[in-house]
Amino acid sequence: MSAETQAAQGRDEHVLRVFRRAFRTWRGQRPFWAGLFTMIGGLPIAYLPYADLRLGNITIAMATTAGAGSLIIGVLLVTLGLTMWFQSAVRVFAGIAAIVLALISIPVANIGGFLLGFLCALLGGALSVSWAPGATPAPAGQDAEAETAPRAAAAPVPDPALQEQYGKAAPATVPTEAAVPTPRADEHHPNVTETTAHADGGRNSAG
Repeated sequence: MSAETQAAQGRDEHVLRVFRRAFRTWRGQRPFWAGLFTMIGGLPIAYLPYADLRLGNITIAMATTAGAGSLIIGVLLVTLGLTMWFQSAVRVFAGIAAIVLALISIPVANIGGFLLGFLCALLGGALSVSWAPGATPAPAGQDAEAETAPRAAAAPVPDPALQEQYGKAAPATVPTEAAVPTPRADEHHPNVTETTAHADGGRNSAG
């Protein structure tokens, strides 16, 4: 096996892998199986009234007086299945309509396409009604950034002037509130006058 053949196989596998990943993402964003079962249910309902069953030399016609009704029901079911795929916002309406058409097909379209179309359309409608979009997971990087952001904001920032003076080992600047010392309890307050101090002392001595 030559190198060109191996490179071509590698490209084909890469394209196939990308296609499968994109299809899986597309399938997860809509009621895929609901639309598929609904379209499968519409095919026998629309086809069987116009089909012929041959048993040896005997040909049995499956057509009934409601052949046009069967064709309309089958086409509507296929349309509803495509609507579930490409217009998932109306999935509840499409699912209810598929269930109603499946029930109507029992007396109209040869017992719902010999129960094959009826069961598939009924299952597809139920899946469409019950389907709900999943929650989009947040990227892992955002959680780590959200956790480290408060810590980074609380960390002291070095002063550029101090870095030039002390070099790389410059002390970090302390917040202004922490740098201002608070007065001690035994320290003389400038707003307290001498008269007030004597008056307080007089009250204390009197007490």
